[in-house]
Amino acid sequence: MKLSEPMRNILSETVVKEHTEDYTIVSVRLDEESKARSLLRELRPFSSVTYDNNEVSVVLRASDWERLRGEFHGFAEAGPYRLLTFDIVLDLSIVGFLSVVSALLAEEGVSIFALSTYLRDHILVRKEDSPRAVAALRKLIEECRRPRA
Repeated sequence: MKLSEPMRNILSETVVKEHTEDYTIVSVRLDEESKARSLLRELRPFSSVTYDNNEVSVVLRASDWERLRGEFHGFAEAGPYRLLTFDIVLDLSIVGFLSVVSALLAEEGVSIFALSTYLRDHILVRKEDSPRAVAALRKLIEECRRPRA
């Protein structure tokens, strides 16, 4: 994979953290938004709740979803997933970080669900794909740490 020097530098400083818990991705119907706001308020890190015009999208630990599932009537769910965090503070002006990650994992046949926070990027990958994804990402990072000839 051909990378610019600035991207190589960013990747060389990146650490991939694989969270060991299983995660679930859930879509809750919009008519249950107020219930979602109330029940999901107490979620532990890492979790993500996104409200848009069509749904409430939630990423949470599978164990938390097992506890909450019965409270909701209309939902779709997928999992188990593993959460990978790119442990590097990324400036919001950086262009292409997730593009590199996505392209690399696409070559490996790994689908991703990307999430960004203000400081870091995260991806969810199917649990069975996690070892392959982590190995590919760590290999790329190690290659970026080596001096170029």
